[in-house]
Amino acid sequence: MTDNPAPSGDGPRPRGRPRRAPDQAEARARLIRAGLVQLTERGYSATGIDEILRLSGVPKGSFYHYFPTKEAFGLELVEAYHRYFAGLIDAALLDDGRPPLDRLRAFTATAEAGMARHDFRRGCLIGNLGQEMGALPESFRARLIAVLEDWQARTARCLAAAAACGTLRPGAQPEALAALFWTGWEGAVLRAKLERGPEPLRLFADQFFTQITREETRP
Repeated sequence: MTDNPAPSGDGPRPRGRPRRAPDQAEARARLIRAGLVQLTERGYSATGIDEILRLSGVPKGSFYHYFPTKEAFGLELVEAYHRYFAGLIDAALLDDGRPPLDRLRAFTATAEAGMARHDFRRGCLIGNLGQEMGALPESFRARLIAVLEDWQARTARCLAAAAACGTLRPGAQPEALAALFWTGWEGAVLRAKLERGPEPLRLFADQFFTQITREETRP
């Protein structure tokens, strides 16, 4: 949500299917990297194809070889960001060496550090696009919702583990808390980008964990 991933190429392919030439794969990766930087900083509507080409050093003909339209490019950026960010979430929430709530706290700290590396100029691509939905092609809506639901599901599993450990407050519902977390966290990221500082992230995280944690288990 905060840093921008460097796409890892085209990934495994079925046997017998030719791979792209290295220079072609690198050109596509440069386009995606440039797109992620621009969309996390400026948004979809404010970013033009010419700017992406300038930043990536890729000729216009190559862009349209990979992406027939700006819409197709934007949807591919959503997929690239989702892959990257799901990995970031899993790295924290699947860490069996920590209690479940500490895993979620670790995620918030990692996400804050990612924003800080870029002076809080870059937000969450998914949140940014959600803010622009009124001006985006309709094809983005279902995909953005699906990404958020995926992040929520990963978080709900961590919160369910916290409930099983007895660290959630009585009556807490992991699925509802996960939805609340992502609704609040995306808002905190937006405000941190606006204010160019970490205070909104820390305020939200502190209040969220205080309200969901069983009182006798709080640090």
